[in-house]
Amino acid sequence: MLSATMFQLNLNLASGNLRFGEATFKVSDRGVILLDTYKPLQLKKRPLNYKMNYLAHLFLARPTADSHFGNLLGDFRRGVDTNRFGNAVQLGLKNHYEVDRFTDSHESVLAAKVLFDKSRRRFAPVALDIYFDHLLIKHWTKFSTQCFDDFREQSFALLEQRLPTMPRTMQHSVGHMITHDWFEDYANEEGIAKAISVVAKRIRFPNTFHNAVDDIGKHQQEIEARFLAFFPDLIAHINDNSPENMDKS
Repeated sequence: MLSATMFQLNLNLASGNLRFGEATFKVSDRGVILLDTYKPLQLKKRPLNYKMNYLAHLFLARPTADSHFGNLLGDFRRGVDTNRFGNAVQLGLKNHYEVDRFTDSHESVLAAKVLFDKSRRRFAPVALDIYFDHLLIKHWTKFSTQCFDDFREQSFALLEQRLPTMPRTMQHSVGHMITHDWFEDYANEEGIAKAISVVAKRIRFPNTFHNAVDDIGKHQQEIEARFLAFFPDLIAHINDNSPENMDKS
């Protein structure tokens, strides 16, 4: 179980809900989870270059609340003044950028992208982000001595600590990720198909992104081999070059 309630402000004991600023949080046995805001969130549909590899970013973060916050913040930085966050969050954000930069230029990732049908190749980075998170879970013991379930619980607990300070769109997505346990979906093939279908519906123009599942199925073994060649390189690169590891403060 994760920690008990984190706040004691405006707690409605009857409903188990908690108001903090403009946000409403639900108090549960998992802790305090973002439930909603007083004003409806106007969520913009995600651009095509939107990253979805949340698990990989958390895996490559430090085991602290600020690092987890910063390492996911890179996917929610649009329209956000990130300078208002502390140094540890800033370093996590820089680590996020370094992970993305290395990933996008790695030869195995580039080779995996061209396996997708030409009509969907522009969506390949998003599909690979999702599927690579699935493969990370599948091959977890190759990369970590920590049990995956323990890691997931730890990461969710750390993210919950920073929910009140996250940008509103990030609060919504991270809260949803925790309450609906996206990583449980990512652990199986059906969950990957579901995630890809959800993203396809968010694209503003007619598309065939949902059929990226077929591309993955057709080239599954090669994509998996590309991941297993790429991910150890990414770990080594971040170990040697992470802004968080270089910080002397």
